Amino acid sequence: MQTSQSSLAAGHQSVVRDIAYWLGQGQKAWLCTIVETWGSSPRPVGFWLAIGESGQWSGSVSGGCLEEDLLRRTADNGPDQPVLIDYGITDDDRDQFQLPCGGRIRLLVEPLYSKSGYEHVRALAEALKRREPVVRRVPLQGVATLEYRQSHDRSSVAFDGEQLVHSLQPECRLLLIGAGEVARYVTEFATAADFSVTLCEPRAAFADGWIYPHIPVDRRLPDDLIAEDFNDAFSGVLALAHDPRIDDMGLLAALHSNAFYIGAMGSRKTSEARRERLISLGLEDRVVGRLRAPIGVNIPSKTPAEIAISVVADLIAARHHLRAAPPPL
Repeated sequence: MQTSQSSLAAGHQSVVRDIAYWLGQGQKAWLCTIVETWGSSPRPVGFWLAIGESGQWSGSVSGGCLEEDLLRRTADNGPDQPVLIDYGITDDDRDQFQLPCGGRIRLLVEPLYSKSGYEHVRALAEALKRREPVVRRVPLQGVATLEYRQSHDRSSVAFDGEQLVHSLQPECRLLLIGAGEVARYVTEFATAADFSVTLCEPRAAFADGWIYPHIPVDRRLPDDLIAEDFNDAFSGVLALAHDPRIDDMGLLAALHSNAFYIGAMGSRKTSEARRERLISLGLEDRVVGRLRAPIGVNIPSKTPAEIAISVVADLIAARHHLRAAPPPL
């Protein structure tokens, strides 16, 4: 039986996992964090690029114009203390690295191969796996520390010239109900957009016939998965099976949870019938009102790939509003 641990990781969790693996192999590793930007920049503050001493890399801090230089710098003479690197200050910078619209980026590059660095990475990996909000404090002089927060306030980055303070929320993760072509494309597009994705398929015929080994299948019932793993404010549940037997089961559980996104695939007629069924099962109108159905933005879409694009576009917009929401009073 597959479990939710077979989900496809993305974002910060994926980068930290890769660093931990390199360090566990006895390699050196560096973490580059965007701490400030001016003008247009291809990535926002807080984005990471991890670099291993053998030339491996994970994550991104630009559209590709800076990564090659950072790989060369660390391979030739990687720093053994946190250092700041600015790109885009001079005309030569802008010409060489093709920063858009004269933008500037400041990066903090920190080595993580000391004993304290390795312990910090392991603790960070565990916190992200447990979905705990944490704060990284990285001084230019000294060692990085990790603090655990009680609240899930929005992610933020602050740098005062001497210390980086990086507050991290849990990554947004998705539970897709129903193995099919739409689920296949949603998984691939959403993973590329830095969502962690788990595909749930309890129906033996569909699970046994799944031909995409890079997308593992969890055979548990969707309501069990939602109760155990997909019920917080950073979880999304998508009913894509076109089968009320499992779609409705998952939606009932999701609508009673704190999930930030709950959607179901189907036509407007199918969606209205689904809403009536959910209300007949005892859900209040305001609760059913949380359901996004038909799912996705109206492009309009017809093919599985087009439907998946519309769904992931809607997910990205919902995640943006979630991350931008002011902290609770």
